[in-house]
Amino acid sequence: MRTEISCEADVACSPDRIFDIITDLGGQDRWLSHSTSFKGTTALSTETTQVGTTYREPGPLGVRNGVVTELVRPTRISFHQPMTLKFHLGVLDITVRYLLTPQGAGTHIRREASLGLPRHLGFIAPVVVRASRVEAARTLASLKAFADSNGAESTG
Repeated sequence: MRTEISCEADVACSPDRIFDIITDLGGQDRWLSHSTSFKGTTALSTETTQVGTTYREPGPLGVRNGVVTELVRPTRISFHQPMTLKFHLGVLDITVRYLLTPQGAGTHIRREASLGLPRHLGFIAPVVVRASRVEAARTLASLKAFADSNGAESTG
């Protein structure tokens, strides 16, 4: 079972600035607070984010072992972050992509997430999809708030 989730926002800074904020995985806690779904990004394989950089994101349902799969400055960033579920329930296949489009003096951000849930867990799909939508919206709102603030000027 595959589900697509997208959300969009307009931000008052350049695509280059947004790109730098998103790709600063080690500094993610400056703009993205922990939640019930997101407990932080750890175990970065490289100091500077590049295609192939790996990381871990532990959560209540399992651990996302992510890899950066696409970096096209300043317009596209993609992550493949399959979550190994607790209790040997399988893997939730997650891909997240940010599309950054210049818009006047700012940037239009589209955050797309693709979720693949193991077939045997289809009965919990509504709960997983709802939680994923909430977390996607929270992440984008946090990114927008940080980028729209003066803090965005100090990155990069």
